[in-house]
Amino acid sequence: MIPNDPVEHLIALLSRLPGLGRRSARRAVLKMLMDPADKMLPLAEALHAAAEAVRPCETCGNLDTTSPCHICTDTHRDRKLVCVVEGVADLWALERAHAHRGTYHVLGGLLSALGGTGPDDLSITPLLRRIESDGIEEVILALPATVDGATTNHYLTDRLKPTGATITRLAQGVPIGGALDVLDDGTLAAAFKARRPL
Repeated sequence: MIPNDPVEHLIALLSRLPGLGRRSARRAVLKMLMDPADKMLPLAEALHAAAEAVRPCETCGNLDTTSPCHICTDTHRDRKLVCVVEGVADLWALERAHAHRGTYHVLGGLLSALGGTGPDDLSITPLLRRIESDGIEEVILALPATVDGATTNHYLTDRLKPTGATITRLAQGVPIGGALDVLDDGTLAAAFKARRPL
């Protein structure tokens, strides 16, 4: 390997992205280098433009080119309904699914004793202020079904109850198209607890 080799440097940078190991990064770099004018230079310009323009929304924590973001300023959204998510990736997933027509609040992580993440490390105080100032009537906790997600759900429920807002969480259990014999015990138990009449 040549010291300060720009190709190796690019491969190393790309391989740090989620879902791209060194092998995938090497293939992507090779593809770009075979047609740099069409593949590499537009990508570099787009990366630079996004780095300059995108910033966190001052209201919800989403990433957008404006603050407040386009979701927070959308007048067709139900402003009395806020969905609390761990990160921006979760917000974007819910938006892709067109599953929620209210607003969002990005916590910026989960409570984690092992990871050293406490309540002061998350965007909880701004959430409490929003509930109070915006008259939010329902808070949907859309956090992962993990130990840290459950811990964060319990903590937030305790903190949010005094606000008077209804607190709900996403249903958990059998996924659409899921066969019972391949599901783990925790998912099956959650599905039975969350059953409802038809």
